[in-house]
Amino acid sequence: MPDGQLSTPSHPTSRTEDDRFDRLRLIRSRRVGAVTFHRLLAEHGSARAALAALPAIARAAGVEEYEACPVGVVQAELSQGKALGACLLLHGGPAYPQALMEIPDAPPVLWALGDISLLNRPAVGMVGARNASSLGVRMARRLGLGLSEAGFTVVSGLARGIDTAAHEAALEAEGRTVAVMAGGIDVIYPPENAALAAALDATGCRISEHPPGLEPQARHFPLRNRIVAGLSRAVIVVEAAAKSGSLITAKAALDYGRDVMAVPGHPFDARASGCNMLIRDGALLVRGPQDVLEALGAPGAAQTEPEMRLPPLPGPTAPQRPLKDVALLHSMILNRLGPSPLAEDQLMRDLNVTSAQLAPELLTLELDGRISRQPGGLLARVS
Repeated sequence: MPDGQLSTPSHPTSRTEDDRFDRLRLIRSRRVGAVTFHRLLAEHGSARAALAALPAIARAAGVEEYEACPVGVVQAELSQGKALGACLLLHGGPAYPQALMEIPDAPPVLWALGDISLLNRPAVGMVGARNASSLGVRMARRLGLGLSEAGFTVVSGLARGIDTAAHEAALEAEGRTVAVMAGGIDVIYPPENAALAAALDATGCRISEHPPGLEPQARHFPLRNRIVAGLSRAVIVVEAAAKSGSLITAKAALDYGRDVMAVPGHPFDARASGCNMLIRDGALLVRGPQDVLEALGAPGAAQTEPEMRLPPLPGPTAPQRPLKDVALLHSMILNRLGPSPLAEDQLMRDLNVTSAQLAPELLTLELDGRISRQPGGLLARVS
């Protein structure tokens, strides 16, 4: 039975309906992202206790009269998800993707449509240019077909170009493909992929960490990219410009200890520049599915078993700081930054913190859309 339908605890890891409701309310509250959610649970033991502590934590960050997400909003989201036939998967629940349990900023909840068993099969992510070349599309299809036939779930983002080709090819093989949505589970973006989304619902799977009905915004795409990387044993970049979302996915994969692979391209093709840079910096050069299968130590033939035995994934080991300290540091960072760019090392000196203390909080603020990175290691506050 999916996590979202559990009503009475039958063993210590079961989620009661109240806990499910509280967890959803916590992650939907203002200023609570994935990292903050996990810190709150670790510090307070339950979502309900964390909700009670939120106003005091917000005051420590300089936010007065803070209120958690209204109860009615959560009730409406649960009703909308049920109407769509979607499952709500809770972090730590039996149907939640185990690969995502290994990353520090794992989504606390996921809405899912389709075959959720695919979320716990060995997976390979594939990303690339939306304006993909004919050669790029052909390579994405070849990889998607070969990896799916070999028993891997192909994970991508349902975008135009490379993503679409990877999903379509995997569906032609065994149907083993997962699309990570940038908006709500019911918001198909781009709209022309509506038929592909319907095919995914039939034999693949679509997931989203956002509430149903949410239109994708620019800041949602890096969040989606981290889920693609977190679900995958390896991420393949087929075509990517020097500055693209595909390289954000590759960076997330490296941060999570996943393999990064890239398809080389012509030096004069701007769509290949990102891939060529990745290969120069140590990514595995990919010529076809066999290169990927050999790198992962997996057999090349189609698999009849539901799972393959692969080396275990690394998990996060960094100690967590008390959330009040984190809220205070966020406030100090934002107070120091303004529209004029400031060097990251100067900010570190101003705040008298180490790089290890500062880096994860900068990433959290960047993903939240509150600061921006600029060339040369410069940071600016987003107004």
